[in-house]
Amino acid sequence: MKIKINAVQTIIAIAISALFAYGFYSFHLFSDTKILLSAGSFLFLAATLTLAIGTRFQQPRTTANIRVVAGIFFVVAFVSNLSFLFMRFSTPTYIIINGILLLIFVSITYTIGKANQ
Repeated sequence: MKIKINAVQTIIAIAISALFAYGFYSFHLFSDTKILLSAGSFLFLAATLTLAIGTRFQQPRTTANIRVVAGIFFVVAFVSNLSFLFMRFSTPTYIIINGILLLIFVSITYTIGKANQ
């Protein structure tokens, strides 16, 4: 499985994710979990958006499938972090929910990449 990374689009994806994370940090109502929310949202959004717009695989079908899955999980990550933005949450709750979502994303992406179609 060959992966080509487009540097410019990857930098743009990371910058967009950083801006979203900064927005979550700025508008979060509770100061005790601001850093967790911004760091977690950055990691999740950057991972999904980078695969959605910054990479290309050897097979066009693989590229299309991974981009669709990454786009769906980008929206899921955004909605998840947006919901955490307006509520008080505990650290374990945030880590478990977003960790499970991220691992599901990685698992699906890995399976699609290994299918090599």
